[in-house]
Amino acid sequence: MRKNSTKLIILAVIALIFMALFAFYNIQGGFSYAFPKRLERLAAMVITGTAIAYATVIFQTVTHNRLLTPSVMGIDSMYEVVQTIIYFTAGSASIFVVSRYLNFGLSIIAMVIFAIILYRFLFRADKYPIFLLLLAGMIIGTLLGSLVTFMQVLIDPVEYESLQARLFASFMNVKTELLLIAIVILGLAFIYGYRLLRDLDVVSLGRDNAINLGVNYDRIVLQVLILSSILIATSTALVGPVTFLGLIVANLAYQYLATYKHSVLIAGASLISIIALVGGQFIVQHIFHLNTTISVVINFVGGIYFIYLLLKESRKAG
Repeated sequence: MRKNSTKLIILAVIALIFMALFAFYNIQGGFSYAFPKRLERLAAMVITGTAIAYATVIFQTVTHNRLLTPSVMGIDSMYEVVQTIIYFTAGSASIFVVSRYLNFGLSIIAMVIFAIILYRFLFRADKYPIFLLLLAGMIIGTLLGSLVTFMQVLIDPVEYESLQARLFASFMNVKTELLLIAIVILGLAFIYGYRLLRDLDVVSLGRDNAINLGVNYDRIVLQVLILSSILIATSTALVGPVTFLGLIVANLAYQYLATYKHSVLIAGASLISIIALVGGQFIVQHIFHLNTTISVVINFVGGIYFIYLLLKESRKAG
């Protein structure tokens, strides 16, 4: 336990260093204008990274596999579907685009409903093997992606350009009013999720062992699936999809901390996530002076890492 505390302190120090660098390094223009903007971006990265890490760790616990994440199962694709349908049916001048609150709320509701329906059919008493679940997730993601592509081809080019800006995660133009709403939603979700941590330590032992130890397994699984969908939906609606971030930070936390305690795993995964987002954005923006968003880099690296984990898992199965 003491060893893991030291490891968490190291991660926290690295995260704080990158946060300080991102907030204060090379501020141009008026400090009173630029500094609050940076704090908004920093807050968005911190809460988004924490939400994705939290959701992924608890999701992988109830699914008993480290390859599955809510994003891999297609929740991010649902966000793209919602935005594309809005632009396709109503246009960029509709109230659902102009009103940030309506767009934000509609995106969250649609993703949560989609996730609950998906989980209801796929995660039933460990009924399906992991590769079947992965295949189902990829098929659903491909199907939704094809639907999105079809509708985007028919959209006016000017509106298509506006739509594309919403489909890539960006921390550069965070809306303060949406950030405050997201903080409230995620804060309540974190508080509720804290009550489940001890039960999750037992759930990680497997269904039969958890039931024998007095845990209401099915109820905990349902609560976790709903909670993880709310966390991912809120973070995605706030900044856009970052598909493979959760997969990377959760698996790195498992390897780095090597513990079953979810309080430690979630803290470690959250800190790694903050380091990846804040540190990555700082390096991309100020060291390499690139205009690309950090989400593009994370998804590229995460895709390679996902293939590596999949091949590693297949060797174990063989």
